[in-house]
Amino acid sequence: MTTVLAISFLKDLPEHLLKLNPVLLMVVCGALVFFEDAIFLGFIIPGETAAVITGVASYYGHVPLWVAMVVVAFAAILGDTVGYELGKHLFRRVRGRGVLARHESKFAKTEEFLQRRGAAAVFLGRFVALFRALMPAIAGASNMHYPVFLRWNALGGVVWGVGFVLVGNLAGKSWDSIASEASTGLLVAVIVIVVLALVAWKVHEVRKARREEAEFDERAEEH
Repeated sequence: MTTVLAISFLKDLPEHLLKLNPVLLMVVCGALVFFEDAIFLGFIIPGETAAVITGVASYYGHVPLWVAMVVVAFAAILGDTVGYELGKHLFRRVRGRGVLARHESKFAKTEEFLQRRGAAAVFLGRFVALFRALMPAIAGASNMHYPVFLRWNALGGVVWGVGFVLVGNLAGKSWDSIASEASTGLLVAVIVIVVLALVAWKVHEVRKARREEAEFDERAEEH
């Protein structure tokens, strides 16, 4: 029953998107991209997924492609800027307190990446979920000069935003072909493969995070 419902939803995905108010769709997707970058715990917000969804919507003509690109890129750049300012003025005071204490290993890993790559880490971090969410705050807390940060932030925001909107646009085209030509059996196989891949990826990420946190705790105890 669940599989049948999933197939039905996926076949009607364009229809579901087209039922949404285009302005509301862009506001929600833009907000998700913005808040992923603007707050310290943004790695739990699906900004990347939102960018792809805007691309899918653009393929079906629900929103102009150029509007989707501009909104996503602008939201990414603005979110990073807010994250930078929060990091500069607030991060050091709240780091290690409350819920943030549980993510100290993630902050340390981001700091290490920034030290290793320099200002270019702002651009490179845009393409890794963890660094995308934490890099602005860490860059601000490390007192990186804002013009330097803005240059790499803008470059990363534009490349990432345009790139993932185009991925969504191409995904819409590909899905159209699959939905119109594939049999129900193939659709089931596609769904099963996607679900298994997502589960495997999530398990890998959870285990990796736990391992890194354990290693960080061991190093902290040694010092």
